[in-house]
Amino acid sequence: MNLSFTKLAALQGDFRAPSDKSMTHRSYMFAAIASSPSLVRNPLRGEDCESTRNALIRLGLRHEMVGTGEFRLVPCKEWVQPDAPLDCGNSGTTIRLLSGLVASRPLLVTMFGDASLSKRPMRRIAEPLRLMGVKFDGETPPVTIRGGQLKAISYNTPVASAQIKSAVLLAALRADGTTVVTEPSLSRDHTERMLSATGVKIDRTGLAVSLAGNQQPSGFEFDVPSDISSAAFFLVAAALMNGSLVTALEVAVNPTRSGILEVFDQVGVPYELRNPRVTMNEQVADVTVGTAPVLRPFKIEEELVPRLIDEIPILAVLATQCEGTSVIRGARELRVKESDRIAVMAEGLTRMGAKIEVFEDGMAISGPTPLTGIKVDSHLDHRIAMSFAVAGSIARDVTEIVGAEAIQTSFPTFESELNRLGIS
Repeated sequence: MNLSFTKLAALQGDFRAPSDKSMTHRSYMFAAIASSPSLVRNPLRGEDCESTRNALIRLGLRHEMVGTGEFRLVPCKEWVQPDAPLDCGNSGTTIRLLSGLVASRPLLVTMFGDASLSKRPMRRIAEPLRLMGVKFDGETPPVTIRGGQLKAISYNTPVASAQIKSAVLLAALRADGTTVVTEPSLSRDHTERMLSATGVKIDRTGLAVSLAGNQQPSGFEFDVPSDISSAAFFLVAAALMNGSLVTALEVAVNPTRSGILEVFDQVGVPYELRNPRVTMNEQVADVTVGTAPVLRPFKIEEELVPRLIDEIPILAVLATQCEGTSVIRGARELRVKESDRIAVMAEGLTRMGAKIEVFEDGMAISGPTPLTGIKVDSHLDHRIAMSFAVAGSIARDVTEIVGAEAIQTSFPTFESELNRLGIS
């Protein structure tokens, strides 16, 4: 499916971005291993999270919709052996975190995904799980796991990755002994927060997280907040279009996820957090963004990358309009996402007129540069598609995005919301 986008004058109004994908994945997984039923309200119904829920149902999770956008989830006492491989779709979170949960159970499970997921590396989770005693076959999907009794380990992750950390911690829940995971820098901590909120004792010392085995989360009720990674497309668009003022409602502003606000501080984008609250140990607020008279260049280094890894494609669009050279380094992880996001963004923005120097781990973008609409291939990557939609909204002529159906995985109403908020 192709979509076309044309230049907008400004964005005005309030919107609620889709519910947080990371928290939706985890709420389903925690409900499946809890000691009692759970209620999950406003989960993201995109394809990635549906892959997680459907896989867990195949493993024994019972579910019913009890209200509009509300699931009652009932764990089974013992997970059941699936009668066929589990389809994880396009979701790296599904296959990597579910590997950690399957690892500690006496099951033989094969998991596979679409063409994009089939290229993504699994060695990063296979290595620690094998050290814990798991039989793990497959360097890329499909992977086959024979689970069983696990032993605790102390593990230093090669990169700051919430998926590696979470896979090990979820496996450690049923392992013998205390497992310690140490990262080179702090990655997203949704798993740790949800573990603590559901009664699991977990400790952090600096960059090390430790968890004693033989613990089980309790059942919970959770209103899933909206996703700052999805809201980012509209927040950046507002920063780029003079006269804009938008408010993203009920956004998760967990400090390990809100690195985009640190970039806004560098650039001079005005923003305000309103109506703060806490749910399941997660900080939530309404985020209002306007347009700055001057957009200063910004610098993203390795320590900041884990806190905004998914926002880097749209921040590359922002960089094209900043006055000076913006530099992104330490983001090599982008090359093994749904697409090689460094290469795809650099190639597309260059064809639109941007001035970009590409590095193995990032790029330098000089601006401000007027952009011109083009036909661009999203490589079936939802964040690439939405980033070029925003680029098209500030560019001359029409921007046509090939493979825009990928947006359905995380933001099904993206196009209609852009049209509703946009002033042409």
